[in-house]
Amino acid sequence: MLDGVTLEVEGGELVAVLGRSGSGKSTLLHLVGGLDRADAGSIEIVGQSLECADDRALARIRLRSVGFVFQSFALVEELSGEDNVLLPTRLPGAPSGGRRRGKRLIDELGVRSVAHRAPHELSGGEQQRFAIARALVNDPALVLADEPTGNLDTTSAAEVLGLLRTLTARDCAVVVVTHEHDTAVAADRVLYLVDGQLESRPSPA
Repeated sequence: MLDGVTLEVEGGELVAVLGRSGSGKSTLLHLVGGLDRADAGSIEIVGQSLECADDRALARIRLRSVGFVFQSFALVEELSGEDNVLLPTRLPGAPSGGRRRGKRLIDELGVRSVAHRAPHELSGGEQQRFAIARALVNDPALVLADEPTGNLDTTSAAEVLGLLRTLTARDCAVVVVTHEHDTAVAADRVLYLVDGQLESRPSPA
């Protein structure tokens, strides 16, 4: 359970939230991203209040302003890597230009040669690259990553952390939750979730 948590992240900043399993890290992301509703307090994304939004407005905020990256990749097995990236662009209310952005992201992330393959035909690192491209395809202001390197080998994990670090150059605000201290090396700021509260400490870097 979270207790009086305050979190503010600026565009171009990568913040890592560390905590043990079960400490509430995923709950924090779900609240910030509008997947769950808070019992009290307020949450704003680029000036848009989540607690005042009805379900339809909340879905629109998530679609246009928030990108999610999950440990399990959460790719649709029946779709190719490219179609997974383009899926959010086909939803009602998605911003224009999504197909063009999706193809550019696939090229930028170096997975064009395997874009036609289904997720089970891809390596873990390739799957996570497609997941990152999908998270960015609608040009969100905020990217939330839940244990993004947890299912990756050391080399792929380092590559994914590098990619998340580059998102700040797009002026994205990036929040990564993890229990791995090595993941926090890429962060500008490190917060520790302890007993439902966030504690600020210097970055391990």
